[in-house]
Amino acid sequence: MPYPSTAKRIQDPSAARQRSHFRWTIVAFSALGLTIAYLDRSALSVALPFMTREFEIDPTVQGVVLSSFFWSYAVFQVPSGWLLDRFGPRVIYPVAVGWWSIWTALTAFAGGVASLIVFRIGLGIGEAPVQPANIKVVSKWFPRSERAFASSLFDMGQQIGVALSVPVVTILAVSAGWRAVFVVIGVVGLLWILGWLRIYRAPEHHPRVGAAEFAHIRSDQAEMVGDETPREAGSWLPLLRNGQVWALMSGYVFRSLAGAFFLTWYPSYLLDERGFSEADFGMVGAIPAVIGIGSTVLGGIVSDRMLASGISTNIARKVPIITGLGISACIAFTPFVESNLVVMVLLTVSSAAHSFAGAAILSLPAEVAPSPDVVGSIAGFQNFGSQLGNIISPIAIGLFLTFSGGSYLGPLVFAGASCIISALIYGLCVRIKPVHTYEETK
Repeated sequence: MPYPSTAKRIQDPSAARQRSHFRWTIVAFSALGLTIAYLDRSALSVALPFMTREFEIDPTVQGVVLSSFFWSYAVFQVPSGWLLDRFGPRVIYPVAVGWWSIWTALTAFAGGVASLIVFRIGLGIGEAPVQPANIKVVSKWFPRSERAFASSLFDMGQQIGVALSVPVVTILAVSAGWRAVFVVIGVVGLLWILGWLRIYRAPEHHPRVGAAEFAHIRSDQAEMVGDETPREAGSWLPLLRNGQVWALMSGYVFRSLAGAFFLTWYPSYLLDERGFSEADFGMVGAIPAVIGIGSTVLGGIVSDRMLASGISTNIARKVPIITGLGISACIAFTPFVESNLVVMVLLTVSSAAHSFAGAAILSLPAEVAPSPDVVGSIAGFQNFGSQLGNIISPIAIGLFLTFSGGSYLGPLVFAGASCIISALIYGLCVRIKPVHTYEETK
């Protein structure tokens, strides 16, 4: 039985007096979905030192295995965005989580490099819609004045997932073997689906959204467009002719060249290069991701507070991005430091600053979209750029380690340089205003 629309409930005086805050529950569930996604994708990098003992994988091949997830993840970004614009997050999000949970569990049956790559490719297909879905959800459930903070809340799921992967995977791998890791975390995603199907509707169709909250959600949005009913989504091809879409994509490429280190080679760097024991790594390895949780939220708060104070959207979104990426470049100093304590400080600062920029970046597709119906598509393009960096980074690091005798000097210096290049792209090339040419070029 369909729920009555909020528009009808507004006509009820008692409903109009009700005050609700259900949008925060929605974004919390989105954050949980991203937490599970990053736990699943980070599990391999944490388990890889255990797996290499069985499969005897050299660094170059390890880089290919770590990169393989991003091959399909990148390719399916734009189609995922279009599907989200067409069918909405209520349908596409749980389908994606179900798909990637199955492929995560199948990783337990890997017999070597080839099967590992196949399972990672399957995982990448399933996880492709997760960031565009969360961006789409925020664009539907929050006014512009709250979008950076809301984006920071779901994006902190990334840091939580990475942080959890270190102790959870390490404990499971040591106590039950690395194969048990993938079965356990695969089941978690299937449980999330049940909660999402029960809780999620578009705000105008949700029985828990009062008239006052709905009016707040739409307070600075020109259109009231739901996403519960499948509808025709415009072609995303005209977006390719807009320079701003390419600028968003390019900025994310270089940001991810640095960020991918923490998702792929970070555990091996601490264990192999810095001499951490497995017990030490289990205790301190999650620190950068844990600190990153707070910095992600802080970045969203700063951006929205700047916007609320009357500062232009262009400046309010760019300041956290450029500042965060500039500070994150300190990762380049780690190869020149002998103390492991100082190394952990530098890595933590770099990761936290990288996260500080994230919320404002994730708010950009909704800021530049000419219509809510293409937010998912623009988010797909932006995240495609992210995955290009994620594909290149682990392979390049693996090759460098092979031909340099295992030195991390080149990869870490390049990561710092990538942060600076990304900051320059966002500062000089991105102009945060609606892509008006989309409608004109259909």
